[in-house]
Amino acid sequence: MNSLKTLSVVMRKELKDLFRDRRTVFLSLALGPILLPLLLVGIFTLTENRIRDLSEKPLELPVIGKDNAPNLIAWLEGQNVTIKDAPKDIAAAIADQKEDVVLRIGDDYAEKWRKSEPAPVEVLSDSTRQNAEVPVKRVQALLQAYSGQVGALRLLARGVSPATMAPLQVRQTDMASEEAKRGRLVGVLLPYLLILSAFMGGAYLIMDATAGERERQSMEPLLATPAARGAIVSGKVAAACAVALLSLAFTLLMFKLTAVISPTVGRQMSVSFTTIALLLLILMPMVFIGTTLLTFLSATAKSMKEAQSHMSYLMLLPMLPSIILMVNPVKTQLWQFAVPFLAQNQLILKVVRGEAIDPVQWVIYLAASFGLSGLMWFLAVRRYRGEQLAISG
Repeated sequence: MNSLKTLSVVMRKELKDLFRDRRTVFLSLALGPILLPLLLVGIFTLTENRIRDLSEKPLELPVIGKDNAPNLIAWLEGQNVTIKDAPKDIAAAIADQKEDVVLRIGDDYAEKWRKSEPAPVEVLSDSTRQNAEVPVKRVQALLQAYSGQVGALRLLARGVSPATMAPLQVRQTDMASEEAKRGRLVGVLLPYLLILSAFMGGAYLIMDATAGERERQSMEPLLATPAARGAIVSGKVAAACAVALLSLAFTLLMFKLTAVISPTVGRQMSVSFTTIALLLLILMPMVFIGTTLLTFLSATAKSMKEAQSHMSYLMLLPMLPSIILMVNPVKTQLWQFAVPFLAQNQLILKVVRGEAIDPVQWVIYLAASFGLSGLMWFLAVRRYRGEQLAISG
């Protein structure tokens, strides 16, 4: 039997088996494309609303020793700050998240102030509380602004230009593109979610087509045919990859739809058809890597349950690049485009930031990715040639 014809027959057979189960088809092709964009829209909306609320709404600021600095208190109240009494146990209030930030004004504030010496104020907060970051920065910015204004007035009162205190005029110019600025939050979540979708997209079909058939004892008749084992494996892999790529394409198109409907997504990233095509090209090798790896693992499993047990650690693999880059940020280098998961992460970030991908980076990435998937395919074919595969555990 011709190998190409065998591949086509096996592929059609696996797809036909899959589409007989409408619930599985829905879970494979519809649930992910719907839930993933909705998840990101929800996260983006909640994040934007939280930052806007914390930045624009009146800031409630507990103050210790507010009678020591009436001018400072009056100025803060004019800056959309509501002054209130500090709790008796400050450490407990901050630890229990009843208060995000507390301002302590020193008892010798007035004395230092009259002498034109630095008057002591202290900002109390818990740096490990992420939800307190915005209020703390607001308080620090207000205190710096007040300090700058008072310092300038003191110099003017003495006939000295405030400019003498600034020998350098430092300007900051952000060279980041608008796409990079908008894609900060997207760059944290999107690579992991898309890589996971591509890596596990064909998981159910390929596990059922290998471990499932072995458990049902329907593998032996297929292997008893004169068809080449490589063509059989290729047919099963092709069917799983087709489902995964279809699901991935639906997911990316749903991003386009949600960007049109929801302005929140549009503010975070540009979802053009060019972006969708680039992301699909980047993720395609990951589909083959994930499918061929699962084919090999499923071929070594004695049951569907054993094959599914591999999912517990495989789902953690796409998280590794994000964790590594978070703990140890590194500059983009060519060798990174040959490392699975890290390469996809870096390329997706480039697309989100609106950066061009160098042809050399494409060559290294595609060669390494398809080379790895080819190795996994070879190992799976070797496993299929073993006599134990047709024997149910």
